[in-house]
Amino acid sequence: GAWQMKLIFEQGAQGHCLHLLPACDVPEYTLPNERTTPIRLPHVSENELTRHYTALCKRIHGVNHGFYPLGSCTMKYNPKIDEDMAALPGFTQLHPLQPIETAQGALEALHTLGSELGEVFGMDAVTFQPAAGAHGEFTGVLLIKAYHTDRGDTARTKIIVPDSAHGTNPATAAMCGYQVVNIKSNDKGGVDLDALRAAVGPDTAGLMLTNPNTVGIFDPNILEITKIVHDAGGLCYYDGANLNAVMGVARPGDMGFDVVHLNLHKTFATPHGGGGPGAGAVGCKDFLIPYLPHSALAEEPGHIQVRSFMGNFLVVVRALTYLLTLGRQGIPEAAQNAVLNANYLQARLRGTYTPAYDRICMHEFVLDLSGLKKETGVSALDVAKSLIDEGIHPPTMYFPLIVHEALMLEPTETEGPEVLDQAAEVLRMLYQRAYDAPEAMHDAPHHMPIGRPDEVKAARHPILRWRKP
Repeated sequence: GAWQMKLIFEQGAQGHCLHLLPACDVPEYTLPNERTTPIRLPHVSENELTRHYTALCKRIHGVNHGFYPLGSCTMKYNPKIDEDMAALPGFTQLHPLQPIETAQGALEALHTLGSELGEVFGMDAVTFQPAAGAHGEFTGVLLIKAYHTDRGDTARTKIIVPDSAHGTNPATAAMCGYQVVNIKSNDKGGVDLDALRAAVGPDTAGLMLTNPNTVGIFDPNILEITKIVHDAGGLCYYDGANLNAVMGVARPGDMGFDVVHLNLHKTFATPHGGGGPGAGAVGCKDFLIPYLPHSALAEEPGHIQVRSFMGNFLVVVRALTYLLTLGRQGIPEAAQNAVLNANYLQARLRGTYTPAYDRICMHEFVLDLSGLKKETGVSALDVAKSLIDEGIHPPTMYFPLIVHEALMLEPTETEGPEVLDQAAEVLRMLYQRAYDAPEAMHDAPHHMPIGRPDEVKAARHPILRWRKP
């Protein structure tokens, strides 16, 4: 069909090109013979090239196109001032190997954001070396491991992870050589304290926890949870994926956590995903500082190295701009508005959809569509695919695993009530459509360039590169 768009490599023809290059102002260099094999680049005119990328733009749904309530990911608007600051020549033209005395402004930017984030975290030191959130988790758990190893406490082989955790948590613990111990949630969506007490012991290295957690609940027992782990000799690791709900309001360090990572793209409005650069800032209490990665700001070399140089510096510049723009008043206000928006949207859907935990939530909430599926055959996947036709990006589906037929919505603080009212109206309309026209929902989306793909085949047999026929 018409939607089967050609790749750029399949377009153009021999001789199509654009010859408006400036005159060469340096001596010409001829490549050595072994590198003269022509590379297979497409021959396209500027017109063809422009049309191709414009067509690609029309197929993308980003925060700048419409509502994007992707729960657990905080897909919010990124202020353009952040991009302007990251584009300053003094930052973009730095080289990581230039003399350190010529990069003092960059070091000051790192130091300023580090100390400010230390305040937000309730931590004593911060490193920006990790390249993403999961990389930050890896770094944080390595700090815990280094601490125990340094003290000769090698019997601590287990990391405790709740059943509502992000999938990266058990993966990180396993990558660091730990055995993962899964503990169940209680009926309110928090950590089951009795299960935690039964799980800890002399083999406990630590606990990995998100608070507020993946079902959007701030655990009221958090001080008891961290005390149980500390009393057993373990350390507490805070997954900062959901810090957007509490930044400037409650600090992980005050909750009893020893080490924390923060996804700067989720909370501090730096670019999100798409294979681009990320940043997983890691903070820790003073007793873990000796184990931090090497920093250009420190006199002594660090304990571990998890990435080349100082991480993704321009992402850090964006986060610093965001923090300085919002300031002491704006940071907690953003968190409070994120919580307000989530509770407002949950309230607008109550009476139609069934919340998995019907109580005041934090930044996100989970709907349980198992009743709807039982009555109509329409699944959470069908509702999500139907949202695409309505110009709304689907929320997170089938996660957390403890809720069947789950849709997790996170409206973020950057949406106004008009958008939330419209989203609630669309979701209620789709709920009714499940009873009136379930077959139409099984086949959605109907009005997009691509219909419903075979997702199992795409996951198991992905075609990751183009090969010339």
